[in-house]
Amino acid sequence: MIMNEVLQHSIFQIGDFSLSVLSLVKFLAYCAVVVLFLQILKRIIYRPAKMDLSRKFAIYSLLKYVVLVVAFIFGLQILGFNLSVLLAGSAALLVGVGLGLQNLFSDFVSGIIILIESSVKVEDVIEVNGLVCKVQKINLRTTTVLTREDKYIILPNSDLTRNQLINWTHSNIRSRFEIAVGVDYSSDVKLVMSILKQAASEHPGVLSDPTPSVRFSDYGDSALQFLIFFWSEEVFRVENIKSEIRVRVFELLRENQITIPFPQRVVHLSK
Repeated sequence: MIMNEVLQHSIFQIGDFSLSVLSLVKFLAYCAVVVLFLQILKRIIYRPAKMDLSRKFAIYSLLKYVVLVVAFIFGLQILGFNLSVLLAGSAALLVGVGLGLQNLFSDFVSGIIILIESSVKVEDVIEVNGLVCKVQKINLRTTTVLTREDKYIILPNSDLTRNQLINWTHSNIRSRFEIAVGVDYSSDVKLVMSILKQAASEHPGVLSDPTPSVRFSDYGDSALQFLIFFWSEEVFRVENIKSEIRVRVFELLRENQITIPFPQRVVHLSK
């Protein structure tokens, strides 16, 4: 009898709503069940070895948000809220809030699209608005990325769906890159092409298949222009590879007495 009175005791009351000890206990137990269910769901999704980690993360994130929304609605009912009255009374308010939060809703919809389509996944290297970065975490509203300067940036998901985006690792980890080199007009073209290909092939970060290649691209104002093409799987840190190849190119050209010209300007002064 005493226990029943304790459970039915009202903690606080606002208008027609009254929160009892029993409702609070049921709600806490319900929250524990939801958390346990999410843990079990995560283990089930992450168990298959054939599915890649990024796709597991996308599926779990999407299902987690669905479970949380449904759990939130049932949680309000457990606490004693009358949802029909609550929604009817706040209809006009919800319309005003919706108009004021259009960008926020756009980010949420974009997040759902990204998770369903898997066009952008965790660990992908992407380029958006000229910024090259690696995806660290995809949430429903924002995506956390890491730049080459090791800075974390939180991007609204609508930026990834509305703007032009380059996914360097969407279907294949390896990508092709290029380095421009200019040499003096008196240089032996075939020797230069051989040296440039050697410099790229020697680097451990450059793939041997496809093999690096060199193209005589143009006659510049003060130099013969060449392009080195190479493939690498180190997409995110490829600028370090480019720098090391440029150093090796400079050493090989100097060993073979091939000069790299620089623009010169003649200024005439009239007396």
